[in-house]
Amino acid sequence: MAIEPRSFMSTLERRIGLTDEDKALLQSNEAWGLEIASEMADHFYAYLGRDEEMNAILNATEGRIHRLHETFIKWFHEMFTGVDSWGNNYADIRWHIGLVHVKLGIAPQHVVPAMAIVVYEVGKKLKVDGKPDLLQDALGRICMIDLAFIEQAYVEVAASAVLRETGWSEALFKRLIAQGASSM
Repeated sequence: MAIEPRSFMSTLERRIGLTDEDKALLQSNEAWGLEIASEMADHFYAYLGRDEEMNAILNATEGRIHRLHETFIKWFHEMFTGVDSWGNNYADIRWHIGLVHVKLGIAPQHVVPAMAIVVYEVGKKLKVDGKPDLLQDALGRICMIDLAFIEQAYVEVAASAVLRETGWSEALFKRLIAQGASSM
């Protein structure tokens, strides 16, 4: 059931409506994105740190929160640069980020509201700095694409583990999931 990151990226761009104009607008504001990245990381981790479970994960090892903060800054800035114009490298990096979230146990139930905090705080910063609403729209779209990579990683890892451990076919697994959803 493994996805191909570039194909997934293309599908998400189409579904979410990330346009070439959005990409150009993000790239033209990449210096601003880097300028505010640390502040957005502060909001992100302050939110997550208030949750007991997440605080334990974030601080499980010496220096982890600092490393995560630095990684967040890089990730945030890359949404503006596109790394390689939102191509193969961007998709591979986002897929890897999703897998790291799974490995660390940072579930979508934590990432989604934390991302909402970032989107909200970016919106406030856009207004203060006199940036166009179109930039907030473009950033919102790329944030949702990145978030979809994280969520999909959970689906793919869980499904792959179940198929590997049980020997079930993908069709049987999907049928059992659909039946299970119907019974809830």
